[in-house]
Amino acid sequence: MNYKADSPQDYIAQLPPERQEVISLLRNTILKNIPKGFEEQISYGMLGYVVPHSVYPNGYHCDPKLPLPFINLASQKNFVALYHSGIYADSKLNNWFVAEYPKHCKRKLDMGKSCIRFKYMNDIPYELIAKLCQKMTAQDWIASYERNTRPSNK
Repeated sequence: MNYKADSPQDYIAQLPPERQEVISLLRNTILKNIPKGFEEQISYGMLGYVVPHSVYPNGYHCDPKLPLPFINLASQKNFVALYHSGIYADSKLNNWFVAEYPKHCKRKLDMGKSCIRFKYMNDIPYELIAKLCQKMTAQDWIASYERNTRPSNK
């Protein structure tokens, strides 16, 4: 779902009440556990956690005017989505998350390349999301991003 918001608080205020609570809890989990060097903002119409230009002046390769995205959090029509670029870029991190998920949640993991979908609001593994946020620093993410986006020398 698309929301027109100027701040994280504005985004959350537009959500249905049952989603406001869940998104607020996920937001607080991310903010308490994400390493220094990331910044919260509205990114792609969602809550975004990015590496700001002050840390990574090159920005996002698709549009260098934008900061480097890392995590996004959104309320979609049928689920809450947590987009984590590190899971997409780092197979070790992906494998760790996939292995840990059943220890924290009874429901089957619903995950795409970077998107973790939560259809059942009572089964969100906040503790696991906290650990996931702690796993990659801004500098780790920049290094992984550059390894994965730098054109190969021919």
